Amino acid sequence: MPTYSGVTRTYRRYGTIYFAWGPFNSSLALYENMTNRSNPVYQDHLFLPFKDNTNGETTYGGGRYLDLSKADAEDGEIIIDFNKCYNPWCAYSDGFNCPIPPMDNHLPYAVEAGEKMYKGEYKKVKSEK
Repeated sequence: MPTYSGVTRTYRRYGTIYFAWGPFNSSLALYENMTNRSNPVYQDHLFLPFKDNTNGETTYGGGRYLDLSKADAEDGEIIIDFNKCYNPWCAYSDGFNCPIPPMDNHLPYAVEAGEKMYKGEYKKVKSEK
């Protein structure tokens, strides 16, 4: 998965979530970070990067993320709580390798829930020459 810094991170598409949002039938891909998979702390971690029509307006322009667990899925169902979506570190400072939400995870409507655009000072990493 490409990142905003140009680095590529290795993710595997774990599955697809299908859901209704008002009049829209929607789907989002869930990902598993292959680098962290061998770490017991992250072995059940699932990553859901997405973009929606709030990006660049009331939320960070690069999209937002949700963290889920394989244990969250019961009988083939999982609850997505958009109230828990958060900004990537890139919203606050440069110098991070934040994954770019894939086109499959761009929703054609506004998700008003979750973390909003950061209003504080954006931190620039000083480069040493």
